Amino acid sequence: MSAFFVSQKFTAKLKAYLCFVIKNTMSFKKIIEPLHDALQHNGIVEPNALQAKILSKIKSGSSLFVIAPDNSGKTTSLIISVINTLKEAFEDAPRALIFVKDKQAALTLAEQFGKFATHTNLRVYCAYEEHNLELQREELYLGTDIVIATPKRLNRIFYLNGINLNKLQMCIVDDADFLFRNNHFAEVTRTPESIGKCQYLVFSHKFDARFERWQESFMYLAQVIKHP
Repeated sequence: MSAFFVSQKFTAKLKAYLCFVIKNTMSFKKIIEPLHDALQHNGIVEPNALQAKILSKIKSGSSLFVIAPDNSGKTTSLIISVINTLKEAFEDAPRALIFVKDKQAALTLAEQFGKFATHTNLRVYCAYEEHNLELQREELYLGTDIVIATPKRLNRIFYLNGINLNKLQMCIVDDADFLFRNNHFAEVTRTPESIGKCQYLVFSHKFDARFERWQESFMYLAQVIKHP
């Protein structure tokens, strides 16, 4: 047997072993196959420090305040968790609701979801003020799994009976610092009054004292995870 052939066999076995190790890294071990493949395609082979702290907690259904700086992996953690929880398209009512500050934030987040949900059939819909309200109601009626919305537009649609929140499993705020401008905090606070049992995730740069109101009501069991 030639040394070249032995070398090829060894290389193939090594690659297979490394793939096994990567797939079974602690926090990525139970991620669905399409998401795992998308993570690898986007150069993510293992969780970073923040993801190692929070992904298993989110997977277990815990509500969290995640306090971490920019570029720490908050948004990627959010996307991984939503895709891994919902897995595939199901019926018409959304199962994940994500609040963002404005249209651009919604479109940017939807684009990021596209990178990681590309091998799933999950449907993502954006709702914001700069789009026709009646058309948004009609489009939501057709069915979606994930809604990314500004607080003001989500409330308008909801009070016009344009969205069914009874199936929500996850209610999330991305980059929550925006909540304390333009009455957004009050608008987001109204949402839990209209839904049943749900997991709540708040991603922010800092823990604002006003979050304590949520700790006293619908997030009373939430953990506060600070990183670093």
